Amino acid sequence: MWAAVVLLPAIQSEFAVARGAASLPYTLTMLGFGAGGVLFGRLADRRGIVIPVILGVVVLAAGFTVSALSKSLWQYTIAQGLLVGAGSSVSFGPLLAYVTFWFVRRRGVAVAICASGNYLAGAVWPPVVQHFIEAAGWRSTSLGIAAFCLASMLPLALLLRGRPPAAPAEPAAPRDRAAAPRAFAAAPAPAISGGSLQILLSIAGFACCVAMSMPQVHMVAYCGDLGYGPARGAQMLSLMLACGIVSRLTFGVVCDRIGGLRTLLLGSCLQCVALLLFLPFDGLASLFVVSALFGLFQGGLVPSYAIIVREYFPAREAGARVATVITATLFGMAAGGWMSGAVFDLTGSYKAAFVNGILWNLVNLSITTWLLRRAPPRRAMALP
Repeated sequence: MWAAVVLLPAIQSEFAVARGAASLPYTLTMLGFGAGGVLFGRLADRRGIVIPVILGVVVLAAGFTVSALSKSLWQYTIAQGLLVGAGSSVSFGPLLAYVTFWFVRRRGVAVAICASGNYLAGAVWPPVVQHFIEAAGWRSTSLGIAAFCLASMLPLALLLRGRPPAAPAEPAAPRDRAAAPRAFAAAPAPAISGGSLQILLSIAGFACCVAMSMPQVHMVAYCGDLGYGPARGAQMLSLMLACGIVSRLTFGVVCDRIGGLRTLLLGSCLQCVALLLFLPFDGLASLFVVSALFGLFQGGLVPSYAIIVREYFPAREAGARVATVITATLFGMAAGGWMSGAVFDLTGSYKAAFVNGILWNLVNLSITTWLLRRAPPRRAMALP
């Protein structure tokens, strides 16, 4: 999923397009990632996780193959969105929901470890992909990624065949769907319906990831514009995502102690601080430092949505509901990636794009604060 970010300068040069147009493949990748997550999440609820993972791997490899053979930007963009995005989606939302069934007391840490996989990929692969782009070209690099995905992910999928431990039966769900979220229904204020909570979490996820996408999607291009070169940008992206692994594991421990909503609020505040730091600092050394801080501050945001869903919704709905909220976050990444490129085209600078991200971050802060004020004290997560 990070290949589109590293490939952005090469795609812009190959097809001779503006920065906003060159950002569209990433945008479509995230849209496909989100939509595919919902579909694969529903399939996982019905058939288990192995079949969705195998299907996703095949589609992912096909996507990189078709991308490598593309003759125009629109062909490349469609291949990224319909195939690469959808195929890679099974490894995030559906797997996050799946891992929640295996743990109770340390569920936050377990989800954080699972969610760290894509950040580990972001730490390892950008410099490697950039090296092969420079040595062999982006088309050969895409074919190599396709072969590697098939060779590595198909055998790993077979290790997921075990079934989660038997779970205690949940209390029967009330007929009134408005009462579905367990804790919110007990709030002193008028209860928040299940549908309203799902919508608010989705909007919050969309907003936080519009903000998150600015540094993650455009760091390689940003460093190129500053004269540091795309290789430096790939190194900064790698550092950012390596720090994100530390962040996700740390926030996982925090989430087990204070709950999903408070963890989301904490992460949102810290992400806003990191985005503000990008405005005054654009030196090479300072960008490395701020990139590391951004990774440390924002890594726990997305996994906290999975924990919130498991705290307030029935377990049997976990796959679809987690995937829906994760889809909203990915739509935010998609929209934010495109917005930042479009703002750059209008202003000739990324400063306004950072401000745009900060404003979206404030939307997330507002929703999370409001939800936290409506929630009663958190219940222990007794149900797997």
